[in-house]
Amino acid sequence: MVKGKGEEIELIHLWSIPRSLSTSLLYSFAQRDDMEVLDEHLHPNFLHVTGVERSYREELLSKMELDENKIVFGPGQKKYRFCKNVASQHMPDLTDELMKKGKHCILIENPLDILPSFDKGSLPSFMELGYASLVSIYSELCAQGKSPSIIDGALLQEDPKGTLRGLCEDLGIPFQAAMLKWEAGPKSFDGIRAPHSYKTTHKLTGFKSPSKYPAPFPPDLYDLLEQSLPFYNMLRRHVKQSGIISLQPKLPVPANEKLLVWVGNGIVPRESAKISVLDSVVQGGDAVWEGLRVYNGKIFKLEEHLDRLFDSAKALAFSNVPTREQVKDAIFKTLIRNGMFDETHIRLTLTRGKKVTSGMSPSLNLYGCTLIVLAEWKPPIYENEKGITLVTATTRRNSPNNLDSKIHHNNLLNNILAKIEGNNASADDAIMLDKDGYVSETNATNIFLVKKGRVATPHADYCLPGKTRATVMDLVIKEGLILQERRISLSEFHTADEVCFVICQDFF
Repeated sequence: MVKGKGEEIELIHLWSIPRSLSTSLLYSFAQRDDMEVLDEHLHPNFLHVTGVERSYREELLSKMELDENKIVFGPGQKKYRFCKNVASQHMPDLTDELMKKGKHCILIENPLDILPSFDKGSLPSFMELGYASLVSIYSELCAQGKSPSIIDGALLQEDPKGTLRGLCEDLGIPFQAAMLKWEAGPKSFDGIRAPHSYKTTHKLTGFKSPSKYPAPFPPDLYDLLEQSLPFYNMLRRHVKQSGIISLQPKLPVPANEKLLVWVGNGIVPRESAKISVLDSVVQGGDAVWEGLRVYNGKIFKLEEHLDRLFDSAKALAFSNVPTREQVKDAIFKTLIRNGMFDETHIRLTLTRGKKVTSGMSPSLNLYGCTLIVLAEWKPPIYENEKGITLVTATTRRNSPNNLDSKIHHNNLLNNILAKIEGNNASADDAIMLDKDGYVSETNATNIFLVKKGRVATPHADYCLPGKTRATVMDLVIKEGLILQERRISLSEFHTADEVCFVICQDFF
């Protein structure tokens, strides 16, 4: 497709890292009848500005124009011009027009796959590799209101047609089936690096299918991998496949997308809030926790919750436990950083910590405990006016013979199984019984019944002695009502005047 007389050529810029599928993508776009292509036109200026030595340096500088404006914005015969750019060649002296004009897309690939392709003698530095430059380019374009389309090389290999169709849709151009195939061998538009770097690509006639198993990763590249992977993962969260953003499920409360979370010794963004696979909570659910709520700038029953947290940690023989003041300091800093002073739920977790190797024995825990403060905007889960429906679960509550419920631990599978039963019955929650068939609590809350002016609740032998539960019991006595803490059969709940529960755990 030839552009009309006087019609300005439309630019499409691809930004990528070395050794990626960028050359295959260049060949793909070159097959279109409305597209002409440029291969690494920023390379001469990069060599000129940085002084980096390359075997082809003098040849490239003598043959190619240094002014990217003359190359990129020059006249053309087709409607579109596809420009393949290496991210690390985005120099500070680059003209603003290059970023402002045209449309941009970013090709990312996992450094686990890219780094092993380099020979020891040709291994780039972190800056030359360009992952940080890709993030910088992405941020610059977003600041201009031109959020670029991001595609992952792995998806391009797995589904070339679907990925290209989605990319074309984002770029506002029609997909052409010709983009999927091309002839093997060198191309007239190849850049001057082609004889040195494109030998493998010249053998292809389309996008290479991914290997079933990866190559071994060289240990001496571990540091470079560790430096690059966070940048790749950040961009990967914005990958689009067939025009649909992947890996981003809808959050119940959209404001929680940009949380700041305390993990270990400091605050990190939500997507960086991770713990080691060697942490005890991953290895065996070996952790204790508390659910706190914030109302009008105050944390409800904070001291009582911390008492239980430390009692639980002591019961499980945790060592190197942070002090009470350190835990409170982490909670307050997290809330302040997030600006959370009301309608907030805090999931406070203390794990036994990271192990030196995988295994069950606490003797492997030599790093100290891991503290996690996850504060979220979270209104109350249940509506008081509407009420809820309950079913009785077949899953029984823990017995003190097995795992004492007075330890507020992270082994919650029996509660989760009961919740599954409730979900399957389309109920809001499930009532859990003790080993003898008496009511213990629901899968998430303590439970009370009212009959003939008396308030009764189960003993805290098979259920968590919740802090909110204790508050309700104090209020019942304060109001002059009769309180009974005893074994209660299921039929008593069926015939009660009223049944209520208190959210002391708030985790479902």
